[in-house]
Amino acid sequence: MNKTPYLTEAGKRKIEEELADLRGPQRDEIAARLKSAIEMGDLSENADYHAAKEAQGFLEGRILELETLLFRAEIVDESEFESNVVNIGSKVTVQEAGEDEEVYIIVGAKEANLRERKISYESPMGASLLGKKLGETVQVPLPNGNELSLKIIAIE
Repeated sequence: MNKTPYLTEAGKRKIEEELADLRGPQRDEIAARLKSAIEMGDLSENADYHAAKEAQGFLEGRILELETLLFRAEIVDESEFESNVVNIGSKVTVQEAGEDEEVYIIVGAKEANLRERKISYESPMGASLLGKKLGETVQVPLPNGNELSLKIIAIE
């Protein structure tokens, strides 16, 4: 089953930047490596040539993956959403009882990056928050069968 991937406008720009880098400087660098390896002669035992061909394969695969993602993705227009309801693109401040507040951005699966506090709307926490309103308390299912109770403090 092929689900439509969702991207925020910022996520789309980031992917377009990566794609431009892959198609330009990185492709050029691999082409130069291949040319240099070919000039060395016998390709059958040329480790540099084989490494460059492998790198080229990974690069072209990534380019195809990103092109397909951009073609299939639905770009979320964050301005169409209510400001007091959690949607894709929302910056949500939540708090567990007795703990510090935490801020997350709800994004599509391809943009998710926990280090940047970007969580997928498909993740247990993202799915629990999606569609909820300011002030609501949500129950997030945990892998061990328990639930995490989070109160929505702010939505931007």
